[in-house]
This record gives sequence, C-alpha cells and structure tokens, in this order.
Amino acid sequence: ARRCVLATATNGKAPAPEKPPKNGVNDPQPENEPLLTAAEISEILPHRYPFLLVDKIIELVPNERAVGIKCVTVNEEFFQGHFPGNPVMPGVLMVEALAQVGGIILKSGEEHKESSAYLLSLDKVKFRRPVVPGDQIMLQVDAVRIRSRSAHVKGRALVNDQVAAEAEIRYALLPTSRNN
Repeated sequence: ARRCVLATATNGKAPAPEKPPKNGVNDPQPENEPLLTAAEISEILPHRYPFLLVDKIIELVPNERAVGIKCVTVNEEFFQGHFPGNPVMPGVLMVEALAQVGGIILKSGEEHKESSAYLLSLDKVKFRRPVVPGDQIMLQVDAVRIRSRSAHVKGRALVNDQVAAEAEIRYALLPTSRNN
C-alpha cells in the first residue's frame, strides 16, 4: 500500500524533501517523478494553500489528459472537523482536486492559457471508498470535449489502484480578469 509521508506546510511553502528509508533502499517510482511541482502548479492555477489540492503532476498531455498526485496528511485543515477522531477527506474536496487537474489540462494548451475555468456542472459523481490521512490519491483526468467557451472532462481519484471517487466535470471558460 502506497502511503504519503509528506507533511503539509502551514506557511504555504513546499514541504522538506523526504528522507531516504533506514534500510537505504528507495522505492523507485520514475512514473511518479513530477512534470509539474506544486510551485509550478501555482503558476498555472489561481488556487493557493489551503485550497490548492494537487501536490504534483506526473503526466500531462495538453488538452487531452493529466495525472496528478495529492498526498493526504493528518494536518490538513479539513480534518479538524471532518471527523474528529475519525478523519476522512470530504468527498467534495476529492472532486475539487479532480477539477483542479482538469484546469491544468485546459490551461496547459495554448487556446485557454489566459482563460479561467469555472465549474458549470458535476455529473455521475460517485464516492467509492474513504480517503484517510496517509493516503496518496492519484487524480486521473481525461478531456472529453474542449470548445472555445466550455470544456468537459472525466476524472477518477484512486488510492492503491482502488477508485475512491469519480466525476464528470463541465467548465465555463472565460477570459481571466486582470483587475483582481
């Protein structure tokens, strides 16, 4: 079972690198090497701590597909009230993480680089298993259709190759306001 050992930084800075295991053997995960780090994701998406829910992107095909990773840690703010003594990640935040990966798919292409993606609708949302501290969520999102002013993606959140959540997400694509 893959577990996360990252600690969420409370000051908005990236966490310290992981230490190698005591036995000196690293888990070789070349497929999990980031294409985009949290800092690079922050240059693409407007979200910031504590609402940036994607730690890294490990696969990206602009306007087609992306795979992101979210390491769920016990010190996530939402665990203070969801649920004390039995921490479970809120399902709506899993869907938000999928939506953020979808936003990266859209904004990585040239046509929508300067657009803002706003949620229009959620369809076929299903929650299949709880996500708890220590879990690593793999966020797989595929574009279904991208148009000039709207987009539709399908996403799955997996923990240990088990589907935790899935959803179809539709966005309105609008010009980014420069006044904020």
